[in-house]
Amino acid sequence: MPDIAQRYRVRPRVWIGLVIYVAYVAVVFIVQQLSGVPYTALGDSGANLFLGAGLSLIVGAVLLALTTSLLGWWQPALFDRHRSAHKWPIVAAIIMVVALVVNLASTDWGAFDVAFLAAAIVLLLVGFTEELATRGLLLVGLRSRLSEVWVWLLTSALFGLMHLVNVLSGQAVGPTLQQVALAFGAGTIFYILRRVTGSLIWAMVLHGLWDFSTFSASHGTPAPFVVLGGVLEIVAIVVAFIGVAFVIRGADERISAGEGSRV
Repeated sequence: MPDIAQRYRVRPRVWIGLVIYVAYVAVVFIVQQLSGVPYTALGDSGANLFLGAGLSLIVGAVLLALTTSLLGWWQPALFDRHRSAHKWPIVAAIIMVVALVVNLASTDWGAFDVAFLAAAIVLLLVGFTEELATRGLLLVGLRSRLSEVWVWLLTSALFGLMHLVNVLSGQAVGPTLQQVALAFGAGTIFYILRRVTGSLIWAMVLHGLWDFSTFSASHGTPAPFVVLGGVLEIVAIVVAFIGVAFVIRGADERISAGEGSRV
C-alpha cells in the first residue's frame, strides 16, 4: 500500500480534528438559523426543507472538501491502512440496511410533491458531511495520539452530541436526547462499516440513505409496519455494541509523529 504520509500537507493533530468538528457544527447551525426555519417546521414544505436543512449541508460539504484538500487528508480520511480481521460485525450494518428498506416501504410517497422530494434528496449529503467531519477528519486527528478504542468512542460520542443543537433550533429536549443516544449507536455502526470495508465511503452511503429513509417515513402517514424499522435499528445497535470490540482488536491505524509535514 502506498505511503500515505506523503499525501499529508499538514501533520494530523488532535486539536485540528476537534476544531474542524466544532467549526462544522457551528457553520451548519448558523446557516440553519439564518434561514429562519425552525427544526420542527422542516417537513412543512420543500422550501422549508431546503432552506432549513439542505442549504446548510451544501455549504458544509463545500467547506469540508476544501479543508480536506488543504490539509491533504483525503487518503487517511477515506481509507484505513488495514481492514478489520473480524468481518462478522458488519451484520449490524446489514440489519440497518433492512431497517431503512422497511422505512422506505412504509413511507407515504403520495404526500411528497416534486419540490419536497427534490429537497429531501439533497439531504443525502448528510452522509458525506457528517461522516467526513466525524469518522473522517476528526478520526484522523484523534489517531495521531489516541488508541483505537478512544477513536471509536470519541467519534461516536461527538457524532451523537452534535445533534444537541437541535434543541436550540426548536426541538424538544426529550426527543433530542433520544436522537443523541440513537446517533451514538448509529455512529458505532458506521465506524464498524469503515473498519470492516476499509473505507469511509460505504458509511457515507449508508448514513445518507438512513437519514433519507427516516425523514421520508416521518412525512405524511406511514404504513403501520413502520415501527419495525425502529425495532430493527435497536437490534442493529445492540449487535454493533457487541461487535465493535472485535473490529478494534488488533487495529493498527495509529498515525506516527513522523508522518506528514511539520506544519
